[in-house]
Amino acid sequence: MTKPDFDQIIERRGTNCNKWDDMQAIYGVPAKDGLAMWVADMDFRPPAGVQRAVEKLAAHGVYGYPSAHPDYLPAIQWWMENRHDWQVDPDWILTAAGLVNGTALAINAFTNPGDRVILMTPVYHAFARVTRALGREVAEFPLATENDRYVMDWDNWAQLLTGQEKMLILCSPHNPGGRVWTPEELRQVADFCAAHDLILISDEIHHDLVMPGHTHTVMAKAAPDIANRLITLTAATKTFNIAGAHVGNAIIADPVLRAAYKAQLLGLGLSQGMFGIDMVAAAYSPEGAAWVDALIPYLDNNRQIFDAGVNAIPGLRSMPLEATYLSWVDLSGTGMTPDEVKQRLAKDAKIAANAGETFGLGGEGFIRFNLATPRANVETAVARLQSAFADLQ
Repeated sequence: MTKPDFDQIIERRGTNCNKWDDMQAIYGVPAKDGLAMWVADMDFRPPAGVQRAVEKLAAHGVYGYPSAHPDYLPAIQWWMENRHDWQVDPDWILTAAGLVNGTALAINAFTNPGDRVILMTPVYHAFARVTRALGREVAEFPLATENDRYVMDWDNWAQLLTGQEKMLILCSPHNPGGRVWTPEELRQVADFCAAHDLILISDEIHHDLVMPGHTHTVMAKAAPDIANRLITLTAATKTFNIAGAHVGNAIIADPVLRAAYKAQLLGLGLSQGMFGIDMVAAAYSPEGAAWVDALIPYLDNNRQIFDAGVNAIPGLRSMPLEATYLSWVDLSGTGMTPDEVKQRLAKDAKIAANAGETFGLGGEGFIRFNLATPRANVETAVARLQSAFADLQ
């Protein structure tokens, strides 16, 4: 495999790109010279094999209904066994149109309108969005902080239970805090769900993007005894920057749960798209594995540069990143209001980044920055932030 050139600047403006083309309308950051560090996709091309798969489809030129791709399920099995030491039966795998869709299907399948769905906040904002859209109540269980890391606050959470909770959605690894939950912590989550009869959705979309020195544990391995209440969501989309393919998987070992989830897929008439399935089959391969192995140290170096620059600004503190490519920066030490911070980011630094309050309780005072971009952009972002907050130094 040719070594990936992650330093290459690939112009995404004017390509119908949400991340770069919509930042002016949403954040007031000028498209011409703004930096897009909000949407969680990467500014890198995927492995060459993914591009070849797309080019093969395009060269054929006929885009009718596809049959089941013979390499798709075996590729997922191979990836999970070789990268996560998890043996998955192909019958367990159901495919959704991405993991936000996969989450919504699970909420619809296993809860009723008015039920409470537990989110460990701050957490990926789409969880709350789809929960509320489906007429369920979001139960925000705030994470605690110890030694600049999020931890689970079991004593407090026990007091928040009302008896109306039917589901818990776990983000593992955690977005936006970047935590890799330990096997012991995962066991605690499993025991909590068993004790309170909760369906557990384990969203593991970032499970391949783990920093050196940390190891992701699949929930199904940490707590094999809770298969009767566990739905694991995985996807190649974050790992390989193919989110536009809108394809992800619900891996469900329990036949009763799997039948209920499959009924949702059938009832909504959802089926697999041609391009996404071929892209995943190509990505989950030895070539894809080598590409990820080259990506992780690059992201880690970006993290180190960003952390050093941000943490040198008084009042700013980035949470140590164990996984994902999303830096979670606490600006509460500046004494500024959220609106003042946003003003400086948009007008002075010309950076579009996610406001912390959109991630739920506990996110106030934070900003999420996407570091999956060529190093030159990270260095520019650091320089702009230091300039925008120069009066604090």
